[in-house]
Amino acid sequence: MANFSKPSVPQFSVDVYQNEYLPEGGREVNAIVTVTSTGGGTIGSAVAAPHLYAPGQGPSAAVAVMVDCSGSMDYPPTKMRNARDATAAAIDTLRDGVRFAVVGGTHVAKEVYPGGGRLAVADASTREQAKQALRRLGAGGGTAIGTWLRLADRLLSSDDVAIRHGILLTDGRNEHESPQDLRAALDACAGRFTCDARGVGTDWEVKEVTAIASALLGSADIVADPAGLAADFTQMMETAMGKEVADVALRVWTPVGTTIRFVKQVAPTVEELTDRRTEAGPRAGDYPTGSWGDESRDYHVCIEVPAANLGQEMLAARISLVVPQPDGTTRNLGAQGLVRAVWTEDMVASTSINPQVAHYTGQAELAQAIQQGLDLRKSGDIDGATAKLGRAVQLASASGNADTAKLLAKVVDVVDAATGTVRLKAKVAEADEMTLETRSTKTVRVKK
Repeated sequence: MANFSKPSVPQFSVDVYQNEYLPEGGREVNAIVTVTSTGGGTIGSAVAAPHLYAPGQGPSAAVAVMVDCSGSMDYPPTKMRNARDATAAAIDTLRDGVRFAVVGGTHVAKEVYPGGGRLAVADASTREQAKQALRRLGAGGGTAIGTWLRLADRLLSSDDVAIRHGILLTDGRNEHESPQDLRAALDACAGRFTCDARGVGTDWEVKEVTAIASALLGSADIVADPAGLAADFTQMMETAMGKEVADVALRVWTPVGTTIRFVKQVAPTVEELTDRRTEAGPRAGDYPTGSWGDESRDYHVCIEVPAANLGQEMLAARISLVVPQPDGTTRNLGAQGLVRAVWTEDMVASTSINPQVAHYTGQAELAQAIQQGLDLRKSGDIDGATAKLGRAVQLASASGNADTAKLLAKVVDVVDAATGTVRLKAKVAEADEMTLETRSTKTVRVKK
């Protein structure tokens, strides 16, 4: 008989890394805020033995898997088979008691399992029934991803659960609805569930898949070879099963006279959050971060402060973490970090850049340089593309981002990494270019 111990609630901590010293007249304050969640206790037990996890032991959760069933999934025929196998593997990874549904996506969205506008509860028999239903999935029709997301949203909200998550697989471009329709669907679903998006093969649009993951605070990736889908789906579902707190927001309070220039996540990926602020009372705003398990993420906060005299100091921002409550209020998670500004005539103190800030400023520039370089390459601007991708090679090398450096080396011949001297390769495999673009926002953490 399995011995179930009650998982503890995760503990959050906030650490701030900055150089608080400003020169006379200095007004820009930069800080890296590291948020860490530890000791939740579900991630290991749920993943190691999902079926031995007592129903209700982990946080209540619902997952919708959206599988592309458009006609192109039959070319080659192994693609649809791999997608069915991957979805089956993901279903096997579900913890007992988790609500789930499978959606088949074409130019319309269909309930594959369980049907009837509801969710199934994961156990041995429903997993088996879902896998039987998957065997009947065939390919045919177009692609309208917004309809898949809206159906997933309806299903996920049909049950009162703490964590709502989607997994979306596509192999093609979103050709059967307008970009505005997809955008409207993403706006409608944002904040209602998180979603990981995957493109399989090389006939899909990177910017569409990354936009879905970005809007719904999930991960995006390419699975160039459909044979890799099962391992990827299993890993995604394990991560989803490890999430323990949903809808965590970074609350930033600033005093009168200050302006927030930007808030962005900088690790494990670069994600712009500035425009997603919701007001949270006088001088405070909440920035969404999605669901958390046992993990750590870094955020870059940039604040403009009013000019002050030498020797003065001020609190530039107070950072805390909050989660919404059923009654419409928010609960503070008890962790706090302070961002300070101190004006000094010590030139050495006021001109040194904090290593964390310098590192992540470089990582954000690296992501941008790759995206711009690939866009220029596609438009035929060889000189512009060479300059941008050369800068990317230089930044990847300087920051020790070996994974990105490897991906860049498949698109350019590196003459000298330190100076960013490169030549564009005459022939580049489409999968290599798409992998670089999809993973361009992945960062390496600064060595503390």
